Amino acid sequence: MTSSSYEVLKLEREGHVAVITLNRPEKLNALNPALASEFHAALDEVAAENGIRVLILTGSGRGFCSGADVNRQLASLEGRQEGVASLPGLGIAELAPHIRRIPQPVIAAVNGVAAGAGLAITLASDIRIASEEARFSCIFIKRAIVPDTGASYTLAKQVGNGIAMEMALTGNIYEAKWALEKGLVNRVVPAERLMEEAMSLAGDIVVNAPIAVRSVKQVIYSLVDTDLQEILPRESAANAPSVGTEDRAEAVRSFLEKRSPVFKGM
Repeated sequence: MTSSSYEVLKLEREGHVAVITLNRPEKLNALNPALASEFHAALDEVAAENGIRVLILTGSGRGFCSGADVNRQLASLEGRQEGVASLPGLGIAELAPHIRRIPQPVIAAVNGVAAGAGLAITLASDIRIASEEARFSCIFIKRAIVPDTGASYTLAKQVGNGIAMEMALTGNIYEAKWALEKGLVNRVVPAERLMEEAMSLAGDIVVNAPIAVRSVKQVIYSLVDTDLQEILPRESAANAPSVGTEDRAEAVRSFLEKRSPVFKGM
């Protein structure tokens, strides 16, 4: 197995399969500027390698990806730093279309919580395998914002409007079995078998003609990709009314203080 050097993720290769492991386990692999930037760089590195035929995404530790780093969101609200999404081509929001854009099929091996942008990354992947310990949440509403990173589009496309509305309007956390029943994931396996199952499925893909495999991804998403890219500015516009509100600040602070938020509609 060979690897590339990154600070907050791991990129490893085994034969024709690459594995990107988000590596901020102490933060449940929450996305900050460093991780978002390295994620984009690793995707570009994989996309450029003709010898890589399948990419697996997973997380280290207990989480797959808990979404955007809430500590950084608070700093942004207080004006101490710019939002990661403001960096063109390197932001969290662009991860979903980037995953769809690379030529290789992408398998999300969801080992733990996938919330917010982490859920969006899962939805942007082509195939989803979940550990029995995986949990899923469209948690944006708990932060007083609408789903972003393409999730407002990909969630409804995956599970239908009714389930998407339930997830988006409640922000509840759902177990892997529920996700399988609703079609959010392809299969659920015991935690200790997750990567084995993902590698096995990748093996079933890599034995097929590489050009045809890439063409399958391209043709299936030929219309969807355009829609996914176009949804990003709409999500940003939909979140504009919440920017600078007391409720938005309350959502972030209450999370960090581990208490229930008190929203006032202002």
